[in-house]
Amino acid sequence: MNINYEYYKIFYYAAKNRSFSRTAKVLLTNQPNITRVIKILEGELGCTLFNRMKNGVTLTPEGEILYEHISKAVELITEGEDEISKANDLQSGTVTISVTETALHGVMLPLLNEFHERYPGIKIKLLNHSTPQALTALKSGIANLAVVTTPISTEGSLNFHKLREFRELIICSTKLKDLAKRTLTLEELCSHPIISLNRNTRTYDFYSDFFFQHGIDFQPDIEVATADQIMPLVKSNLGIGLIPEPMAQSGDVYILKTDEEFPKRSIVLAENADKKLNAAATEIQKMILKKCNMFANAEI
Repeated sequence: MNINYEYYKIFYYAAKNRSFSRTAKVLLTNQPNITRVIKILEGELGCTLFNRMKNGVTLTPEGEILYEHISKAVELITEGEDEISKANDLQSGTVTISVTETALHGVMLPLLNEFHERYPGIKIKLLNHSTPQALTALKSGIANLAVVTTPISTEGSLNFHKLREFRELIICSTKLKDLAKRTLTLEELCSHPIISLNRNTRTYDFYSDFFFQHGIDFQPDIEVATADQIMPLVKSNLGIGLIPEPMAQSGDVYILKTDEEFPKRSIVLAENADKKLNAAATEIQKMILKKCNMFANAEI
């Protein structure tokens, strides 16, 4: 049996309004058309669906059975259409962003606040990931967008937009503040206990490559899972911290200088070219690029 969905929709409204003429007004059509569709539907189903009366119509027993099922379907479809309409109008919906700690503090926090104030009906889901984890989540469709830090691998279907640059800071506690009065060699720096992110992060790889290029085997004394753990360890006199500049806090620490500076790194926005963004993700993407004064087609 191949019955047009519109026929069932007309049946639903006719049953709900108990009148073909009122149904015609609701659906912006004419009564003869409603009558014609109902007759076709009755012919296809092999039964009478309505009792015709002078002041309207009532459902037959067969009509009652059909209405019980059709009403659920039509109402669910209508609800779905309403949800899509609201999402397109940014009244509802969800955007999932995979973000590294440094990217969160360096770019995303003020943007998330602005987005939430502008679109309070949109739910924001943040995934706290390392750069490799974030890009994997983006490729798999778990995240709509990813905001990560370099170094990154740029092959595949991902597009990248550079948002801002930052440097690594070398910090110490008041116990070692005299070191801040002069420029240190990298060998001098490594003669002290070093605190850094662990070897499962791209930041660790960045440090390791930097020291290797200067003939030094990078072997931190303390490795931590998240950058926000570095500052309290430094303040507790456990060593010299290597920390991304957006994660550094002022007060009770001193910034050290070395004869060889770390290269600049970048915070970048990543998107999957193979997956279409929903309305909420598209809007926050535009806000991120505009806030960082970037063009959507500027690639790293």
